Amino acid sequence: MIFWLICAALIAIALAFILPPLLRRPGSEHAEDAKSGRKEANIAVYRDQLSELEADLTNGLVSTEQYEQDRDELERRLLDDVAVTNPTRDRKPAGENRTAVYVLALGLPILATALYLRVGNPKEMPTRPAVSQETPPMAGDNGEFPRERIEANVASLAKRLEQDPNDGDGWVMLARSYSSLEKYPEASAAYAKATALKPNDADLLADYAFALAMANGRTLKGQPSDIINKSLKLDPENAKALELAGSAAFEASDYKTAVAYWEKLISRTPADSEVAQTLAQRINEAKTRLKSAPPK
Repeated sequence: MIFWLICAALIAIALAFILPPLLRRPGSEHAEDAKSGRKEANIAVYRDQLSELEADLTNGLVSTEQYEQDRDELERRLLDDVAVTNPTRDRKPAGENRTAVYVLALGLPILATALYLRVGNPKEMPTRPAVSQETPPMAGDNGEFPRERIEANVASLAKRLEQDPNDGDGWVMLARSYSSLEKYPEASAAYAKATALKPNDADLLADYAFALAMANGRTLKGQPSDIINKSLKLDPENAKALELAGSAAFEASDYKTAVAYWEKLISRTPADSEVAQTLAQRINEAKTRLKSAPPK
């Protein structure tokens, strides 16, 4: 008799933990506010990490390739955190919750009693063999997220932005995600939305110019050059814009201007860095072409 009283008490304790959450009305704990808060926190951390990474690139502490790799990894992690489905789809009406309460309240004691009578014995507790369980890896063997998962998260983010088109940070994230997937037409369209909401961000404009150039057949002529000039007006020392401006001038055979932009950039870059070495090669090539170019 004492054993059954103990069982009843344990079941009551279990139900005390299970039933209250099911009886609460949807939204009673401000789930939307919590998700929004987590999103804002993730974006704030992302901004800080990206700013540090861009500072390292400017100072020559990391190469362009390493910068792009690290930036893509940051964006993938953040995208995985914030690319969530519409919360309203996951909510269950109060009626369904109460049905679950009744099922648990009545069924759990009956199920526990039947199970005990079937296989239980309070005097003999069977031993369970140890079973090794492995959690499926979140990423591939090389530490990178599968492309299919990234594309699914990007699609989820794009769908969410359809419902919230004024989310500037979301458009920035979407644009850079498309760029990392080398989907430059989609990236340039997202950058257009982002720069409309953040018109005074020189870095963002430079990224927009690059994506647009890649989407237009890898040429900086026309609109990409106009966007680069706008970026330089906002920040004449912007490293991305200076590099792209030199490339645009080089493409237009204006080697003197290309040298001027790149020399301005290399003067702010540590001499022993990979970025400085690459810029030096470009400057030398532009000077060689300038010498061999026919006089105008």
